[in-house]
Amino acid sequence: MTYENILVEKKNAIAYVTVNRPKVLNALNMATMEELRAAFHDIKSDAAIRVVIFTGAGEKAFIAGADIGELAKHDAVSGKEYTHRGQSVLNLIENLGKPVIACINGFALGGGCEIAMACTMRLASENAKLGQPEVKLGIIPGYGGTQRLPRLVGKGLAMQQILTGEMITAQEAYRIGLVNEVTAPAELIPRAEAIAAKIIVASRTERKASQWLPAERGRSRYSCGHSFGHPCPPCL
Repeated sequence: MTYENILVEKKNAIAYVTVNRPKVLNALNMATMEELRAAFHDIKSDAAIRVVIFTGAGEKAFIAGADIGELAKHDAVSGKEYTHRGQSVLNLIENLGKPVIACINGFALGGGCEIAMACTMRLASENAKLGQPEVKLGIIPGYGGTQRLPRLVGKGLAMQQILTGEMITAQEAYRIGLVNEVTAPAELIPRAEAIAAKIIVASRTERKASQWLPAERGRSRYSCGHSFGHPCPPCL
């Protein structure tokens, strides 16, 4: 599939997904969200892919938020449908069945911070800024931020972020548990790749071990013929 707003590359069991709208700080419009939906559905069904690295193009932003021009066109009714469509994409990412590492390389605001929180883990560059500034537009986080943020940092800190709309630094995000690690910008993707490599090795070990599990309910023996629950030294 050809994408206009994102880049997708697959190599070494890793899928690299990049929001590619640097001129607007990778702001999310619905066209971008639908491309993300298609890309993550493809990744989910691709057995060769074990880990996803998700980032934004350029050096200024991961995802700076929603496309305000597009958002302003909606009334309460169409805005509800717009929000539900976006939520379904984040739910897909969160429940992909494969680890998704968010590499936050700059601003992660509004929907951008919400997407990062839907990922399995978050790495941030030293220049990253995160926040939920929706209150300053008279709205609330619409893509699940009101639920995911408290789960990550606790209710009190989440309420402070949501009610003030303030941005926080990468270092503060690390302190409160919003991101896993903070790295130099040049080390962000390499660090994610190092983590991904460890995950891939571990997943291969798990798949190797799973051959000893029953393929279907009711089986009582390993594929080698030995009974479950008994030592199988020749096969170990």
